[in-house]
Amino acid sequence: MSKSLEEVHESVSTEHKKTGFRKILAFLGPAYLVSVGYMDPGNWATDIAGGSQFGYTLVWVLLMSNLMALLLQSLSARLGIVTQRDLAQASRETYSKYINYILYFLAEIAIAACDLAEVLGMAIGINLLFGIPLFEGVLITVLDTFILLFLINKGIRKMEAFIIALVAIIGFSFIFEMIFAEPEVSKIIAGLVPSIPNSAALYIAIGIIGATVMPHNLYLHSSLVQTRKFDRSPAGIKQALKYNLIDSTIALNLAFFVNAAILILAAATFHKNGMFEVAEIQDAHQFLEPLLGTKWAPILFAVALIAAGQSSTVTGTLAGQIVMEGYLHLRIQPWVRRIITRLIAIVPALIVIWIYGEDVTGKLLILSQVILSLQLGFAIIPLIHFVSDKSKMNGFHISRTTQVVSWIIALIIVSLNAKLVYDEITSWLANSDHPIILWVTVIPLAIAFAGLLLYIVFKPFIAKAKSKKVINHSPHNLKLHFTPKESQSIKNIAISVDFSHADEAALNKAFELGGIDTEYTLIHIVETVGALMYGVHVHDHETTIDEKLLLKYKEMLSEKGFKIKTELGFGKPNNVIPKIINEGNFDILVMGTHGHTGLKDILFGTTVDKLRHKISIPLLIVK
Repeated sequence: MSKSLEEVHESVSTEHKKTGFRKILAFLGPAYLVSVGYMDPGNWATDIAGGSQFGYTLVWVLLMSNLMALLLQSLSARLGIVTQRDLAQASRETYSKYINYILYFLAEIAIAACDLAEVLGMAIGINLLFGIPLFEGVLITVLDTFILLFLINKGIRKMEAFIIALVAIIGFSFIFEMIFAEPEVSKIIAGLVPSIPNSAALYIAIGIIGATVMPHNLYLHSSLVQTRKFDRSPAGIKQALKYNLIDSTIALNLAFFVNAAILILAAATFHKNGMFEVAEIQDAHQFLEPLLGTKWAPILFAVALIAAGQSSTVTGTLAGQIVMEGYLHLRIQPWVRRIITRLIAIVPALIVIWIYGEDVTGKLLILSQVILSLQLGFAIIPLIHFVSDKSKMNGFHISRTTQVVSWIIALIIVSLNAKLVYDEITSWLANSDHPIILWVTVIPLAIAFAGLLLYIVFKPFIAKAKSKKVINHSPHNLKLHFTPKESQSIKNIAISVDFSHADEAALNKAFELGGIDTEYTLIHIVETVGALMYGVHVHDHETTIDEKLLLKYKEMLSEKGFKIKTELGFGKPNNVIPKIINEGNFDILVMGTHGHTGLKDILFGTTVDKLRHKISIPLLIVK
């Protein structure tokens, strides 16, 4: 299986730094790249709208979003550190091909929506600082492709340093903005008490959640933590998890400070002065100087906006690469990937600006964040399933308490989104001249996505329940009744087992042929989707069960005095078994059958036909 972000995979060594601050420092970095997604221009639009309309009322939404983000990002980092899979790769191993195509499509929509916010934010920043029209500013944003290429070639640490420098610019800008604005501390504290004044506040709140907890960041973090090379022992993994939690806590709290600063700035300037309709970033910039009485306020605002857009666009590209390679197993040149992503974001932005003018950019930014929020469930739910899976996580699965909290967060996000979708659709139906079009197009689509979400929620639970009562045949139920002969010329027998009742007949016949002095090799082939794609590198639930069952067979038969070896193969049996047989030193291959006849032979019995032509030893089929 290909590595996530292969060009920088395990490129930062942490092993030579034994303890203390230098050790922690070696792990710090991935969360800062992730954190810029939490302070991108999309956040600015929702924060400004929330602060100007509702004052300090929605500060609690930011705090709640930040706590959600911290938990979810730590789960994402855990997945990458323990399994050495990113979220897209783990999904590809777990779900069917068609479900993965849909999840990939949704992830790409989320990245395009995020990129749209970054394109508009940077273009607005360029416009505010240099007076370049918005349309041309959007076109200029294409050039950041070359910045990304330059940084990735210099290594991940250089990229992290670049991003941290941009984050510092944003942070310092808002420290000065806060000094200029002089917000009311008592009202900020009161804003930490949860309340939603009306449906407009709910729309903004969902936009804030969508802008804060970003789906593409979950893919990104699970990959970036794999840039660190560390001791893969249980103690080493535990240490890596601890240091990455420290990294996430520091970085995301900085992001919370920036988001809170934007909302508080809007509340302390616009809401305080009765300017409740300021939702456009341009308007915010324009009013800062007269309201705060300093020319530096709008300049710092524009500089921070460009820094936010530029840093976010770099990480957005990496997320796009991770999603494409993870879901589709498709690698393309980063600059091609960047241009494609950028065009997907630029074309809608240019069309909307061309038709409706520059006044709609704020609404476009907030819409992009709501789209992100709607996509969140399709990234969060698989993530929770993966990190809760004992077999996948090799003992590093999350505790029952963390699972409950994670599912509550997922439920909150999905419920808010469901209410938003319901409200929007009922509003469209009430105001539409042709509601039948909505009934035929939008409503079936909404129902289909709700069905997909339910499938993603319950499928792993059903699969886990099935695996407990699967066709897998316990070795203790094997009825061994055979009469071994005194002496045999057959010294090495291969036996194909599939943990079904067919194994009994195959094992009895093999022991009858060989006797107690013959060597027996039990061959089992894992045929899961993951095994077909990744071969020996697969670590899915079914593979773990099969490995355990094969060892149980070996233990039980060895106790009875037989010389037993095992071979676990991955892929299609008619291809893998011949390879094992022809590379070994076997005298005969024994296989059981399920007694298929007629149509069942056509459907299920093709393995034997293909197999017998490919092996160089006799094949004995036992019914």
